[in-house]
Amino acid sequence: MYNSKISGLGYYVPENVVTNDELSKVMDTSDEWIQERTGIKERRHVAKGDGNTTTSMGVAAAKIAIERSGIDKDEIDFIVFATLSPDYYFPGPGVLVQRDLGIKTVGALDVRNQCSGFVYGISVADQYIKSGMYKHILVIGSEIHSKGLDMTTRGRGVSVIFGDGAGAAVLSRETDTSKGILSTHLHSEGQHAEELSLIAPGMGTRWVNEIIADNNPNDTSYLPHMNGQFVFKNAVVRFSEVIIEGLKTNKLQATDINMLVPHQANLRISQFIQKKFGLGDDQVYNNIMNYGNTTAASIPIALTEAWEKGKINTGDLVVLAAFGSGFTWGSAIIRW
Repeated sequence: MYNSKISGLGYYVPENVVTNDELSKVMDTSDEWIQERTGIKERRHVAKGDGNTTTSMGVAAAKIAIERSGIDKDEIDFIVFATLSPDYYFPGPGVLVQRDLGIKTVGALDVRNQCSGFVYGISVADQYIKSGMYKHILVIGSEIHSKGLDMTTRGRGVSVIFGDGAGAAVLSRETDTSKGILSTHLHSEGQHAEELSLIAPGMGTRWVNEIIADNNPNDTSYLPHMNGQFVFKNAVVRFSEVIIEGLKTNKLQATDINMLVPHQANLRISQFIQKKFGLGDDQVYNNIMNYGNTTAASIPIALTEAWEKGKINTGDLVVLAAFGSGFTWGSAIIRW
């Protein structure tokens, strides 16, 4: 029996910084209004002509993670790519990463679990490694939200929250089962699927020729919808439950946590969870104020930053937790 460990981390964000004040010029909002509700000060958006795509950002993050892992790219056995904003409707970005990195013909899996996508991806990779099937797996979370947001007052409740970026991790085989990823825990509750969703242009519900024929500029089904208060209330409950589940599985307490890296959905959610578990500011890593909510990319970006800043060290207990559209949620308990 093996465990998997995170052997390399990397992230990439576009250079284009979009502040709250800049958003206030195109919609009825303000820096104070946004910070009070979300904790966000600025976010990154791709700029027209900068060459950034969901795949290219994932590749940039992956190159850093692979280099830091100390392995050659040809030692990667499998690729898991989590995103809600793929370059193409199909094929998914996993195979594009394999192509662009020049990796041999390994398997590539795309994960569509939105905000919890990276935790789901980590869980899948962990199980493959624990079974002995693979030795090194590349897991990526990458998102471009800015191209699909309603940047008007109508859409401000959603549009001020999201940013673009990518993060990546290399998971490698660990023979010491007291180290690495101790357990992962995944859940879903589809009855609330439409509370945080984007309905069109999904070909499962509308014919493409009908979409083209309509060509209605007021068709808001192309824009993301979020029942903010409902999502918030469910998030704080599910975050708590799945963290407790992971701790109990490993006979641990909240006092054992050295670093909690939550999905960066809303700073108020993170602060609520921090208070509930009695954690200090040095035990929770947040960067939503700088990047906004980058969905599947938020945890790997935050995890990489925390590690780069020396906030995560060998032997630390690190907890990852996420909640989002679906609803889906999950956690990972890691002994660094």
